[in-house]
Amino acid sequence: MDIKTEVAKIGYEARKAAGILANISSTVKNRALLRMAENLVGEAKNIIRENTRDLQYAREQGLSAAMIDRLTLGEDAIRGMAEGLEQIAALPDPVGEITGMRRRPNGLLVGKRRIPLGVIGIIYESRPNVTADAAALCLKSGNAVILRGGSEAIHSNLAIARILQGVLRETEIPEAAIQIISTTDREAVGEMLKLEEYIDLIIPRGGEGLIRAVVDMSRIPVLKHYKGVCHVFVDESADIEMAAAICLNAKAQRPGVCNAMETLLVHSGIAGKFLPVVAARLREAGVVLKGCDRTRAILPDIEAATEADWYEEYLDLILAIRVVDGIDEAIAHIEKYGSLHTEAIVTSDYRNSQRFLSEVNSSTVLVNASTRFSDGFELGLGAEMGISTTKLHAFGPMGLEELTTTKFIIYGDGQIRT
Repeated sequence: MDIKTEVAKIGYEARKAAGILANISSTVKNRALLRMAENLVGEAKNIIRENTRDLQYAREQGLSAAMIDRLTLGEDAIRGMAEGLEQIAALPDPVGEITGMRRRPNGLLVGKRRIPLGVIGIIYESRPNVTADAAALCLKSGNAVILRGGSEAIHSNLAIARILQGVLRETEIPEAAIQIISTTDREAVGEMLKLEEYIDLIIPRGGEGLIRAVVDMSRIPVLKHYKGVCHVFVDESADIEMAAAICLNAKAQRPGVCNAMETLLVHSGIAGKFLPVVAARLREAGVVLKGCDRTRAILPDIEAATEADWYEEYLDLILAIRVVDGIDEAIAHIEKYGSLHTEAIVTSDYRNSQRFLSEVNSSTVLVNASTRFSDGFELGLGAEMGISTTKLHAFGPMGLEELTTTKFIIYGDGQIRT
């Protein structure tokens, strides 16, 4: 079977499965998710063996340390995947929820019912955990899913998908509700992006190059975020110890992910006290610092930041630092250079915290907490499908509700329009 025919068949089967899955009970879906979680842990050794093959290939291809970090699966990561499935099973099922019922003057009762989107296509690099997360979120929200991972993770992805599909064969859920494109040929992506009659939404997860390529090729609506240029603003009133701990976590806890801090903004009124403290901790963690002229007046031995640095998503142990004169300048910097992903303020000033929450237009805004919490698992979504930095139809980390839409439902007793 050629690639075009094979991908079209996958799309056709997914559409059929979606029609059935939309009406499967929460009990059946939850039972399947819990069994999947159990089997992932039980098959951990097999998953790790296949992941080792992918890691060897990735190193041979010269992939970056950040990509290899995202690709690596150990026992803790697999238990984390399983825990994500268990949390998704424990969450309320959004499908069928009825909201906004109201009586019209003519007696009609009008409301909305939440329904699945249908078929979701996921195109992703590295990140084999996405195979489990995306499949589980789609299953719980009543959507069929077509998964297409990168060649660098093919063995890991196939191993995980086989476990999930094996559980479906034991239930009344169609096996085609979770499908994976097994070929690494890039032609498959192009064919997948033409299946507008079968696929309702495409969600790409990976680097900016992948996402822009998908947007350019797709005939199907694409939910996207191009990059995560995340900021922490340390206000003049900030507690220095709290601010230093937050900044260290936001940059160094896992630098190769999209919610890691890339630019630190520091109020000029606290910069002289704060910057030496935070710089010492960041350097100890291996972070290379770059700064504006005002920053370098306090930290003279760091590199000079250029205009390009303020736009940069390093995904590495590199941080740009800028001293600003207040919250207005901090917000203006974020508006100009940010990517609508995640921003945080560290402050003891309530009015400034509320201004930051109101005026910063990113998809996740935090007060006195690390940007690393911009994550579906951490926000109680069980896992996340991805993070959207466009406002249609979702904004921020995507969970179950963001994988559904609503339709109007109307009850009458014989009304006709005059």
